[in-house]
Amino acid sequence: MGKLFLVPTPIGNLEDITFRAIKVLKEVDLILAEDTRNSGKLLKHFEISTSMISHHMHNEHKTVEGLVERIQSGETFALISDAGTPAISDPGFLLTRACVEAGIEVDCLPGATAFVPALVNSGLPNDKFVFEGFLPVKKGRQTRLKLLAEESRTIIFYESPHKLLKTLTNFTEYFGPERQVSVSREITKLHEETVRGTATEVLKHYTQKPPKGEIVIIVDGKK
Repeated sequence: MGKLFLVPTPIGNLEDITFRAIKVLKEVDLILAEDTRNSGKLLKHFEISTSMISHHMHNEHKTVEGLVERIQSGETFALISDAGTPAISDPGFLLTRACVEAGIEVDCLPGATAFVPALVNSGLPNDKFVFEGFLPVKKGRQTRLKLLAEESRTIIFYESPHKLLKTLTNFTEYFGPERQVSVSREITKLHEETVRGTATEVLKHYTQKPPKGEIVIIVDGKK
C-alpha cells in the first residue's frame, strides 16, 4: 500500500519551504495540487519534476475514491495547496478522511500556516484560541457572529481584502467598538504589515487605506 503526504508550501516567501518538503515532493509518484499553474512555478523554482494533477474544491468530491484506490495499489501521493498547510481552509480534508478510513498511512509535514505567525504577532492571548477560518458570506453569518460575541478565547479569522471592511464593521456591531483586533496581511511577503487596535481604530485605518493581499484577523475574546 502507498502513502499520502500532506505538504505545506510557502505562504509568500519561498525560503519558508522545508528541506523535507522538497525531498518528499521529488520522491512521490504524483503531486495533487490545488492549482497546477500556481504550483508549477514553485516546482520549477526548486527543480522538482514530479508529475502533477489538479485536486481542488470543485473536483475533490469526484476524485477522492479513485485516488484512494491508486494509493491502495501502491502509489505514493503528496497533496499541496496554493499556500500553507493543506486542509486548513483549503482542499485536503476529504482525501485525508478517506485515506484514514481506508487504513492508508497519512503523514502531514510541519510547515507554513498563515494564522500561526498572525496569532503570535498580534500580542493578544494565545494560550487558548478558536480558529474560525472564513465567516459565512450570507446565510448563517449573523448567527455565527452572535455566538462568537460571547467567546472568551482569542478568535482567528481568514478574510479577503474586498470583504475586510464589512467584516470589521460587523465586529464593531457584534463584538463592540472597543474590542481589540489585529489584522495581519501579506505575511512573509514584501509588504507585510500588522495593524492593531480597537475594532473601530482598525476599521478607520483600512477605510482610509484599502487593503490588499491575503488577510488574517485576530480578535480578542470577551472579557
